Amino acid sequence: MTPTNSPAPDSPLPTASELASKARDFRLRMAVIDCETEAALDRTRDRHGRTVHADAAATARAHRDKAAVEAYATHLAPHAEALLDAARLALDDLPPARHLTGWRAVLDGLASSAAEIRRALDRPAAPGSPAERAQHAALWPHLAAWADHSPIASNLADQRDSQHHKAPLTDEEQQQWTDRARAAQTRGALELTESWYAADGQPITLAYLVEDDDSTVVALRGDPGVPGWQVIGHFAHEYEAGKALPAPVPPGVLRSDISRFNRPAPAPELSLQDLIRDVVEGHSAGDASNALLGAVQRGYAAGPMVRLQELLETTSQFASALETVQGRQIAARLSALGRQIEFLTREVEEAAEDLGATVAVLPPHRTPVLRTRPRPAVDTTPPAPPPRASTTARHR
Repeated sequence: MTPTNSPAPDSPLPTASELASKARDFRLRMAVIDCETEAALDRTRDRHGRTVHADAAATARAHRDKAAVEAYATHLAPHAEALLDAARLALDDLPPARHLTGWRAVLDGLASSAAEIRRALDRPAAPGSPAERAQHAALWPHLAAWADHSPIASNLADQRDSQHHKAPLTDEEQQQWTDRARAAQTRGALELTESWYAADGQPITLAYLVEDDDSTVVALRGDPGVPGWQVIGHFAHEYEAGKALPAPVPPGVLRSDISRFNRPAPAPELSLQDLIRDVVEGHSAGDASNALLGAVQRGYAAGPMVRLQELLETTSQFASALETVQGRQIAARLSALGRQIEFLTREVEEAAEDLGATVAVLPPHRTPVLRTRPRPAVDTTPPAPPPRASTTARHR
């Protein structure tokens, strides 16, 4: 691990956008490292997700840690502090909003991680030694934090260099276009296409306003599902809208403690195909019962039906976290579906227990069919082909 020096004093300082680009390069490299590591770890697991080659898994993680340190040293080490300074300056210029406190905490956390990484880069352990492996492993959480959360710093730095113009609408024009858009929404002719949040915390949505077989791109501010939203601009196409409207800020996360680069080890699970095969290849009622019980098993190695319920519940939480009227409505639907799956899971479990209690096997007359026919002996004469059906000549 070779420490990367800061830019020379006489070299021109990078702009905020260039600093943000360095962070994007690091995230791209980390995404590649993550994909390569997941592929390597998959080869250390059996088909149910259990790790069966622990040494190979440890080697894959050590290679990941080293590659991440090298990526940071290449792309971010000379620029991390400058990027955070530019982000803080941009943050101070933003209007008050709910997300700014969280963003400031993220920048503080990135600064702490950058300091830890800098100390290790300045005092590297002996190459190839166990101490170097331990040093890299200790740095991985800090490197993952930069890969996960540096988009916030990059976006803030970018916003200092890219000032969007306000949508050119007078108050009268804004009311006129808002009335037209609301009328179109009533008749189902307002097609929403894209949504994001501006730096002030307000949602902006692009939509196609269709009138007399003609469509116009309009920008809405506010939740389109409730009264009170307004049109803040109309444009010939989406590219023009992107240049005129406030830039998007990084979207939020469903759970603040989730990291793409620090996923928990996958729990072993049986697939539905495996369970169906167990039933097809089974002979007793207990075999089929065990397959059904595997589908509704709870806990660490939960079955597919339990995982489906978890998916519905988690997606319901996501829809509710959107904080829109439609999102809350869909969240209620998904929650109801989750309760139905829970009821169905209990029914399947009871049926499986009843099936196992029958103490029965398949009757012997359900005889298997051979897939291959026996080959004739070498010295035997092949059977004569069946005679052709004779046809009677027709006379005129």
